[in-house]
Amino acid sequence: MNAEACDISVIFSTYRQPEWLRKVLCGFAAQTRKDFEILVADDGSGEETAEVIRSARRDYGLAIDHVWQRDAGFRKCRILNKAIARARGAYLIFTDGDCIPHPGFVARHLQLAGPGRFLSGGLLRLPLGLSHRIELDDIASGRAFTVRWLRAHGMPLTRELLKIGAGLRFGAALDRISPATAGWNGHNASGWKKHLLDANGFDERMGYGGEDRELGERLENAGICSKRIRHRVPCLHLDHPRGYVDAEVRAANLAIRGETRRTNRTRTNHGIAQL
Repeated sequence: MNAEACDISVIFSTYRQPEWLRKVLCGFAAQTRKDFEILVADDGSGEETAEVIRSARRDYGLAIDHVWQRDAGFRKCRILNKAIARARGAYLIFTDGDCIPHPGFVARHLQLAGPGRFLSGGLLRLPLGLSHRIELDDIASGRAFTVRWLRAHGMPLTRELLKIGAGLRFGAALDRISPATAGWNGHNASGWKKHLLDANGFDERMGYGGEDRELGERLENAGICSKRIRHRVPCLHLDHPRGYVDAEVRAANLAIRGETRRTNRTRTNHGIAQL
């Protein structure tokens, strides 16, 4: 299978963050590769979000499928499963509605993809003030993805900046020695739709906290190997409050993940097939 020669779908979730969504869609309009569809998996946002999507279709010419469900609490796994089911691409790239993609985000995912594997990318977490200061022109021009611009606008000098400044060759070396787990990262991951359907998608019993990692663990149980691309395919994470964090939900998620590992489970009974 050659990802560069097949249809591509980009999937990401959003929930009532129209300012961040506008910036993310600008990032996809600035991609070096243009032949992909976008599915915005909307967990119950209102009219302002819908208008951002309509504007992006009109102003950028992006092919966007707005996959919406009513707001009934945190149901990210369910709306992502709906988007997977509707995606036309054989190869699916995932990120989040608060992550601005590098201009080479789509092209690099396709370049590094391969049969029998999924890709595990990275992000650079921005401070809240810098998240607001990034303008659409900074994204469209690509300068928001330079270390010089980020430092000049308030980004602390940390090792994490290597995710932006490493480039493909040095980034590959950093990925080889990185101690980070190459799991399924919801903010930056990709894989074959067939493999995700075989796994029955995300486990809809899970709320916030490790729900993406659990999917990756099932894929690995099925023999789908992960590949770390954290320093070669970055995105910029826009900061925001997380009022949906719940200790009991995280504990329940950990129990599900523990069962997945213990039983070597490859498919959930609570996923796409139940839609």
